[in-house]
Amino acid sequence: MIVILLTGGEALDCPVAERLIRRVKSPERLLGDKAHDSAEQRAELNERGTKPVIPNCYNRKQPFSFHKRLYKLRWRIESAFDRLNDFRRIATRYRKRARNYLAFVCLATALVWRL
Repeated sequence: MIVILLTGGEALDCPVAERLIRRVKSPERLLGDKAHDSAEQRAELNERGTKPVIPNCYNRKQPFSFHKRLYKLRWRIESAFDRLNDFRRIATRYRKRARNYLAFVCLATALVWRL
């Protein structure tokens, strides 16, 4: 399942991630980067039965363990975003209206998913 949520450029990662996580079924594991390392988000994932695979921020006082081998698979997610940026209209935000931009993102996502 693919879930897309369009936000402003100034939006922080964690609040948006919480909204996205609520929209999908609980996965077994969730891969995230250091920007998603918050105690609240980890607690919410644990309540849903999802094991977070998120590295600790450098300033975390009580570090959590995470599956390093699974975390290395995150390159697939990054590659998907890089693939979307191959479309000039998405990379440069050619369309200024949010609905038009989101339509292009959905179309490109469908093309990338299909190929």
